Amino acid sequence: MATNAIDQTRRMLSLVTYLRERPGARVSDVARAFGITEDELIADLDVLPMCGTSFRGGDLLDIDTDGDRIWWHNPNSADTEPLRLAADEATALLVAARAVATLPGLREGDRQALLRATAKLEAAAGEAAGASSRLSVIFESEGGVFADVDRAIAERRRLWLRYYSPARDELTEREVDPIRLFAVGHTYVEAWCRLSEARRTFRLDRVAEIKLLDEVSDPPPIELRDLSEGLVQPAAEDPEVVVEVGPGGRWVAEYYPHDSAEELPDGGLRITLRTPNPGSLRRLGLRLGKDGRITTPLELAHSARDAAREALTAYGE
Repeated sequence: MATNAIDQTRRMLSLVTYLRERPGARVSDVARAFGITEDELIADLDVLPMCGTSFRGGDLLDIDTDGDRIWWHNPNSADTEPLRLAADEATALLVAARAVATLPGLREGDRQALLRATAKLEAAAGEAAGASSRLSVIFESEGGVFADVDRAIAERRRLWLRYYSPARDELTEREVDPIRLFAVGHTYVEAWCRLSEARRTFRLDRVAEIKLLDEVSDPPPIELRDLSEGLVQPAAEDPEVVVEVGPGGRWVAEYYPHDSAEELPDGGLRITLRTPNPGSLRRLGLRLGKDGRITTPLELAHSARDAAREALTAYGE
């Protein structure tokens, strides 16, 4: 079942109460009670130790698991003293709340609830709220796209997108059934694409235009991908690409998942990696410039070389 950020937040708040009342609860029992997989529960447990009554280490939840049971070592820490926000915490929270309230596409009921909560927070923060009134956040177009996608997921509505594909350097129009929002470096929506009749991932800052449709979103039942290892997870059957880089291009081995990185005499690397779409690495060849080149497959190497020549010719003109 698809889960958005709001659903996950509600679940984790309930999880705190649930675990407090059940010391040593079994992972399998908790996952079953919340209707999630054990992997999803473990992912939540990885986040909870970063939560608490403030951003300071002594106030954080001390929760861990041995894979079978879950242990909360400081269950009474959350109510040993009243919640107090430091000035920096109050400022950050108020600025964020006001910014989110301005997002286009936000449901009016949610906007009013957020404004009421913000007013109460301002009253509680006292003088600390003053600094926040002098700060503001302006969302770029991605903010509006995020709000529309989040609304579509919550209301189970289909979306129409005009989307830029850098691999093909073109804009396409398509209808999609959104499944979930997630962030891995950038913010993405995973959806069932009605144009390709397959699961696709769309980066929000590449959405040129978006519309909520009246059609019901009805993606087929699919297993959500585990993104703990990153967005790009090459498969063994994907085509192989070999890139040779000099010392100035060694960053490629840190940025791209790869099968091997062989040291070269000049201090560079011969990097072997796999990708389902080798053409998407043409931009890598252009970005490397004198610091590296694609050697395999030959058609990709020639494509990158031709693109570089075209770019140089355009500069000459």
